[in-house]
Amino acid sequence: MSLSAGAAVRDVTPVKPLFLAGYPHEPRTSTGIHDPLLASALYLSDGATPVVLVAVDILFVPAQTVSICRTAISNAIGVPPHNILISATHTHSGPLTNEVLAWKNDPIIPPPDRDYLEQFHQGIIEAVLAAHAAAEPARLAVTSAVAEGVGGNRLNPNGVFDPEVGLVAIQRHRDNRWLALNLIYGMHPTVLHEDSRLVSSDFPHFTRKEIAESFPDLITLYHLGPCGNLSPRHHVKGQTFSEAERLGRRLGASVVRTLISLDPAEFSDELELGATIRKVDLVANSFPTVAQAKSELRQARERHEQLKRSAAPPGEVRTAECFVFGREEALTLAEAQASGELAKWQERYRRAEIQIIRLGECFLAALPGEQFVEYGLAIKERAPRRTFIISLANGELQGYIVTPAAAAEGGYEASFALFGPESGQRMVNAALEIMEQPRP
Repeated sequence: MSLSAGAAVRDVTPVKPLFLAGYPHEPRTSTGIHDPLLASALYLSDGATPVVLVAVDILFVPAQTVSICRTAISNAIGVPPHNILISATHTHSGPLTNEVLAWKNDPIIPPPDRDYLEQFHQGIIEAVLAAHAAAEPARLAVTSAVAEGVGGNRLNPNGVFDPEVGLVAIQRHRDNRWLALNLIYGMHPTVLHEDSRLVSSDFPHFTRKEIAESFPDLITLYHLGPCGNLSPRHHVKGQTFSEAERLGRRLGASVVRTLISLDPAEFSDELELGATIRKVDLVANSFPTVAQAKSELRQARERHEQLKRSAAPPGEVRTAECFVFGREEALTLAEAQASGELAKWQERYRRAEIQIIRLGECFLAALPGEQFVEYGLAIKERAPRRTFIISLANGELQGYIVTPAAAAEGGYEASFALFGPESGQRMVNAALEIMEQPRP
């Protein structure tokens, strides 16, 4: 089957000052724009089956947004809704697009801005329609780069992480010029912290910029791999744009080297596309009593203050500070549990969507929520073909999917996870079962 492809980008930067989501207690109303937030879209078709991939510079893409955009795209160009993947780059310097129960008691955090949501949805839809309109004969190659020094395990500097950068490269058939790149890399884009008031996609902006300087025609879709426990925390010299540029360009340079080394024989214009979605029931988490949660919060604050006084390494102090944030959110959820509100939210989110996109002999596994890296590695290790994992795709789960070990330790990520670690294994199993199914 002959491949056709088109790519397009639309600007989804807010047009007025808005709260920047991602850090608690800080009235981070934007004062300017460092770099635009983008909705980047790729349309692919093998002549029989169309597939759409979208990456958006935002903290979360809620399931409601995905439903709205899928419906509009399907009605406009006929792509089946389950063939459309929309993921968030997870920037912490963009607007809020959904309510988060664990943030309910933070008076600083406002509800999502309705005008921005309309702009956000329209940008995604327009990017896809433009990509479809631009489709032309193309060829595709699958490869990967290795990222070094960009980040690692934020809970343990020597802990597990995944340095692979998944790459799906597209060239135009008529002249072999670059058309699009799907980049999948798991690392929290959190170089910029709560003191920044500028809209930005953080270090992924500089990664795309580095790639564009070598390949000006190339549109890069930056998808986030599983990185619930990964970040640049122990690799940065400060929370500045210069540091974001240093790390982003380092990642981009590794991608450029890999693309330059691609052999023309690695590209193909004859491949079969496909997409499958399955719903998985997640396992609801339980939280301590309100009294216990208050006691644990007090202990976390004391520990953080002790580390600050002892001049501990910045990464260790930040980990302790985040632990305080987690205990604050755990208290909010303990109160919601006592009132019965928590159970309603867990019921709303418990049916998680697992999506598998097939690109010839390669799979893209799309999972909602902030997965710990171990779950992504488990899928890769057991998948029947080369596979890249995209997290925060097609919805969010109000937080993290942690491992059993992380749940036992009770760190920041586990403190306010609405669903237990068994949920992660269920998603892994569902993804693998879909991949093992024979093609129709």
